[in-house]
Parts: sequence; C-alpha cells; structure tokens
Amino acid sequence: MVRCRGFGGVLAIVALGILPAAGFAQESAGRTAPATIRVTGEATITAKPDQAEIDLGVMTQAATGQAASAQNAQKQDAVLAELRKVLGAGAEIKTISYSLSPNYRYPKEGGQPTISGYTASNVVQVKTADLAQVGKVIDIATQSGANSVGALSFTLKDEEAALSQALRAAAIQARAKADALASALKLRILRVLQVDEGGQPIRPIFAEAAMLRARADAAPPTPVEPGTIEVRASVTLTVEIAP
Repeated sequence: MVRCRGFGGVLAIVALGILPAAGFAQESAGRTAPATIRVTGEATITAKPDQAEIDLGVMTQAATGQAASAQNAQKQDAVLAELRKVLGAGAEIKTISYSLSPNYRYPKEGGQPTISGYTASNVVQVKTADLAQVGKVIDIATQSGANSVGALSFTLKDEEAALSQALRAAAIQARAKADALASALKLRILRVLQVDEGGQPIRPIFAEAAMLRARADAAPPTPVEPGTIEVRASVTLTVEIAP
C-alpha cells in the first residue's frame, strides 16, 4: 500500500522558487543561471516482516564462578537442544553476549562489601523466517531453562527492495508536482537538473521485553503478532523551466 501526501499537506509544501530571486544573476563564467523549480515528493509504504529475531537468555547464580558457569552451560545446552528440535539442524542461532560477574553483599553498618556469589548470563539470538513459530520458540525456550526474553524484533530480509519501492513512489509524486506547477504557471520543464533522495532508516518492529516475559510465564502458546513495517522515502527534484 502506498500513501503519498497531497499538495495541501503540511509536510508536502512545495518549495517553489524561480531562481535567482531578483532577476537572473550572472555566473562566474558570465552565463545566465537557469530558472528552476524545486519540489519534494514523499511516500510511505507498508511491508509485512518476513523474519524474526528473538534474544533468549539463561541466568544462573552459584557460590563460585565455576559453579555458576557450569550450571549456566548445562541449562543453555538444554535450551539449544530443544530449539534445534523445533527449528531444525539448520537453525540460525548465535551467542550475542556472555558474562560472569560477582555478587556483592554490602554491610548495613558500612565497610567493604564482600562477594556473596556469582552470576553467569548467556544470551543467544534466534533468527527464523517462520513467523508462525515465534510463539512456540519462546515457549520451548522458557520451558527448557531460559529465564530471560530480552527482545523480539520483526524485520525484512531485503530492506533495499522496500526502500526502492518507496523511492519510486516519492519520485513519481515529485515529478507530478513539478508538472502541475509548470502547467499552472504556463511554463515548460526542460530537464531535471538535480535529484536528492532522503528517508528514514527502516526500523524493525519490537515487542516489549516485559510483555514477553509475562507471556512466557503463562500457559503456551505465547501469542505473537508481527504487524507491519513502514518504509518512508523522499525525493527532491530541481528542474529547469522556460516560458
């Protein structure tokens, strides 16, 4: 679906100028600068995400760092084994963070804190193109030992294709504005002098981590809705005009 803002929209105000403002200035070479019109077209397209990225973590605590690390490894291995049963041997799973840190006890009366134990944390990211499996992945992970769902994002495999579609729509709108202005002013468009493109980075859809943790504690299946991604682009044209 393509939405292009019309001529009357606040953000679609056409920057119209017949340059230069006071007559035709002389260029350094003595040539007359061309009269121009500058217009901007904007477009937004919506696309359905086709892949999901899920951050799943295992956190363990023990009296020693070695024990915390060993327990963490055992639980994480169990989580990964169950995930691969669901996603297959070719599942795209990678470790994105690992930490082992001491826990401190602070005396009420003040003084130096003492180490009371250690916390090990291991977070893996699961990437899948089967969006129908996302809820099941979360359920399997939490049931097999994961105790943290850090983030869930829905993205596009081919962001360039979506951006190109938005740019085409914006360029068509910009040219239509230039043609309409030239026609209204009884001018002719001789050529396009300059094209500038712009837009916003494609932002994935994120589910709230707190919401995911709450759902993970509930009975399966965890409901997940991918939604849609908006891709915005703008194209500014500078065209030469003549009577």
